Amino acid sequence: MAPQYAPSLRSCLGPMLLVLQLGFILIYAFYIEIESNVKVYGITFSNLYPEFQDVNVMVILGFGYMCTFLVRYGFSGSGFNLLVAVIATQWAIILNGIENWYYRGKIRIDLKSLVVAEMCAASALISIGVVLGKTNPVHLILIALLEVSGFVLNEWLLQTLLKVPPLNSIMLLHIFAAFFGLMLTRILYRKGSEQPFEKEKVDRKTGLFSILGTLFLCVFWPSFNSVLVDNRTPGRRLGAVLSTYLALAVSAVTAAAVSSLSSPKGKLNPIHLQSCMLAGGVSIGVSMPAVHQPWEAMAIGFTAAVVSTIGFRYLKSHMLLAFKCHDTCAVLSTHGLPGLLGWLAHLLLQIKDCDDHTTAIRFAVFHICSLLITISLSLCMGIITGLLLKWNFWRPPQDKKCFDDQAFWEFPHLAVQK
Repeated sequence: MAPQYAPSLRSCLGPMLLVLQLGFILIYAFYIEIESNVKVYGITFSNLYPEFQDVNVMVILGFGYMCTFLVRYGFSGSGFNLLVAVIATQWAIILNGIENWYYRGKIRIDLKSLVVAEMCAASALISIGVVLGKTNPVHLILIALLEVSGFVLNEWLLQTLLKVPPLNSIMLLHIFAAFFGLMLTRILYRKGSEQPFEKEKVDRKTGLFSILGTLFLCVFWPSFNSVLVDNRTPGRRLGAVLSTYLALAVSAVTAAAVSSLSSPKGKLNPIHLQSCMLAGGVSIGVSMPAVHQPWEAMAIGFTAAVVSTIGFRYLKSHMLLAFKCHDTCAVLSTHGLPGLLGWLAHLLLQIKDCDDHTTAIRFAVFHICSLLITISLSLCMGIITGLLLKWNFWRPPQDKKCFDDQAFWEFPHLAVQK
């Protein structure tokens, strides 16, 4: 018989949050200051702040609402998303400014620094989607700290060793987060979980809230892909916005078509539309530097939706049986496969535009190396994080308490009346 109550997190969660937050305050007090130059790389506060708001809405509301689809895990899905997002953003600001601190003695931050930090936090939010419902908030905080550390390290390696532009290295967040999460859930695999968990269910109300998160992501994804594009080159940011919109539009239509065709009764699966319509935004974000024509963005969105929808219908169960990877939010189909497709499209389009064979070969080698470094580092960080989280000191929830808000939240109206 399962225990009546989940393990108490009082001795772990509260002290960890207080120590982390006080530590961040001290670091910010001594080593961080606001950048006095209001115009950096042609970007001013007035034209960057609206896009910062869009990215903030995606991180807080978009990913938060998307994690509410489980019937008894809505509070945890949205609440823990907020907790992870704000901690990961504060941590990412520090990590991204280490080089600045080394040379200047201070970390100078501006609105662009905050946007980059939130994009790093988005990678952590994608990763926790793989283990959503099977971990406690202490686990999620540790995942966020280690995943963001690994992602920032990956950025530094790509930019230092391979001279990858910052935008290209940041947009690999989808691939890094997906493979980090898959390796993490493989290490944390629970014996006997080949079948769905008892409370891993979706109902109409929670599904509707989750679709609301998808709508937030769709509306603001063009800003997410274009916010870091160099504004000094005329038309590049506009091209990124248009390409992202077209890719998202095509992927939504294609996901609906493939969902209907793959259903024995020809019906639409709302989960397919909710997750797979985002595949176009993921793919075009990774391949955006090489996309110059509208039809290229539309073709990438079409292919990404086909790959994502088919992967969502068939790959999730096979990953569980063959590799013991229980992917709660199907992150591999929503972010991993579309991200790899975007990487391949970037490679092919860039080679197509090269007139010199030597330049094309050189780009292909560096492009392949960037993918190998990203996947290798994400898998290594996933292994390290998984081994750390297997320690019983963090008090993992029992199988009967997985996907259940009552394991972590107070609900006075459900208290037993004496």
